[in-house]
Amino acid sequence: MKILISGAGITGNALAFWLSKLGHAVTIIERFPELRVSGLQVDLRSHGVAVMKRMGLEEAFRAHSIPEQGMQMVDKKGRRRAYFPASNSSNVKLGFSSDFEIMRGDLCQIIYDVAKARASYVFGTSIASFEQKSDVVDVRFVDGTSNQFDLVVGADGLGSRTRKLMLGDEAADAFRPLNGMYVGYFTFPKPIEDDEEYVATNYMATGKRGIMVRRHNAREVQAYVGGQTNSERLKKALAGSVTEQKGALTEMLQGAGWKADEILESLKGSDNFYCERMGQVRLEHWSRGRVTLVGDAAYCPTAMTGMGTTSGIVGAYILAGEIGRHCRNSSSSHSKETQGTPDQLLGALEAYEQKFQPFMSQVQKGVSFENGGIWERVSATAFGIAVMNHLMGVASFLRLDLLSRFQSDVVTNWELPVYEELLRD
Repeated sequence: MKILISGAGITGNALAFWLSKLGHAVTIIERFPELRVSGLQVDLRSHGVAVMKRMGLEEAFRAHSIPEQGMQMVDKKGRRRAYFPASNSSNVKLGFSSDFEIMRGDLCQIIYDVAKARASYVFGTSIASFEQKSDVVDVRFVDGTSNQFDLVVGADGLGSRTRKLMLGDEAADAFRPLNGMYVGYFTFPKPIEDDEEYVATNYMATGKRGIMVRRHNAREVQAYVGGQTNSERLKKALAGSVTEQKGALTEMLQGAGWKADEILESLKGSDNFYCERMGQVRLEHWSRGRVTLVGDAAYCPTAMTGMGTTSGIVGAYILAGEIGRHCRNSSSSHSKETQGTPDQLLGALEAYEQKFQPFMSQVQKGVSFENGGIWERVSATAFGIAVMNHLMGVASFLRLDLLSRFQSDVVTNWELPVYEELLRD
């Protein structure tokens, strides 16, 4: 089939990797003029690790992995209150950090370097509109060109343009924001000290605010700053300039304690700052006709789950696997020629949802959208934070599985399918 993928991020590249391996003619468009290798630290967990290994990318991943040893929680004076070592084969649930940590740009580049040999990439353009017909999708691009495709896939992230076009102007927004949660991400230069370890540090401040820093190399540190607020300035700033977003976050976190003011000073000169309102994407169906969605465009779980990258990688594998299983030449199971008739393709897209919905239901479950979540109850006052730090300290000392209450490390009662069509050399 002739397939268009919108978005050359981790998920889009992963899907192109698998679909081009099946022999489909894959075109990926990316609105940025080049591959975006920005972004902070991501990880793979459980089934995401298995898919990455099936892609044959473990060696490349390991070569770029971040040696994060664990995560500590500190109080306003910088004293350690809890420490959780990174998860590994003998410590699967206890760690905030996994043993598959990597910078987003590095993982995106790794997959792209393999996929580009088989798929066509077009940078600096995006979908302007499309019209579905019974056997094809007519697509117009913002550069004025047009083309026809058997399948169009939106892998264009949280604010997916493909999703909006697929649902129509009158459809309700599929993005469900968490109750006033905002996070800003950036890096700043800080040479590593002689006795410093690769340990993420998490600090909770009064007023439902928080800061996390983590090191990914000997030269720089990543910063995650934000919290829960009803600030109209911050809400409006998301549609404004980066300067205004920085100012709104600085106003929110000023005087938060620990190293807040020092980190906010570094924010001023950051050239890779990004701010978002946290939330999930929830849709009853991920496909309409010959248009489908994958990754954050279809089922963003929020960064709070720690499963965004894993969900995108696994979702791309399932979508490609079901296409390989349903849309193959019936005369030869080993043929790379594919038919992609309407019945075959729609069957593949339906199977993709049926297979992967149970996975995403578990990942997205339990995230609070209204007042009353655990963050709401403990993060407003110094007493509540002290209680939380104490509980975390007890959990770390006793090696209790407490962190899994806050992130979906493991999806249970769901088995990763084996698609012979994808894994065949």
